[in-house]
Parts: sequence; structure tokens; C-alpha cells
Amino acid sequence: MYITIQETAEYLGMPLEQVTNYVLEGRIRAVHDGSQFLINKDQFGLFFKQLETVKQEIAEWQSKPLPPDRDIKDED
Repeated sequence: MYITIQETAEYLGMPLEQVTNYVLEGRIRAVHDGSQFLINKDQFGLFFKQLETVKQEIAEWQSKPLPPDRDIKDED
């Protein structure tokens, strides 16, 4: 499914200017039909999968308790 730059910005939650720059730089693949750029929505599947993985890793890291501080008991 192909979507416009505006729809892509809304889909990704990014500013329109940033998505436009990514398309012009080639960081987001797009097809120019003569009047506008069209972007294949399926290319972001891996992005969202990696984003979920990172969110899970951060949640696991935050849920681990801090190790006890060794210097607290040292009263030399």
C-alpha cells in the first residue's frame, strides 16, 4: 500500500519536514509519480518490530533492582 509523505509522517509520528528530508536523502524509499512522492508502507514493518524490541529491553532493564552498594558498610 502506498501512502503520501503527509500520511507517512502521521503514521510514524514524525514531523513532515523530517520525513521529506529522509525521502530526499534516500533514507526512506519512495516513488515519485510526477506530482508527489509515494511511499510503500510495508517498509516500516522492521522499524516497528525493532522499536518494540527496544521498548521491551528498556522495560526489563528498568525493572531490575539496583545492586547493593559495597561502600555503604565500609566505615574506615
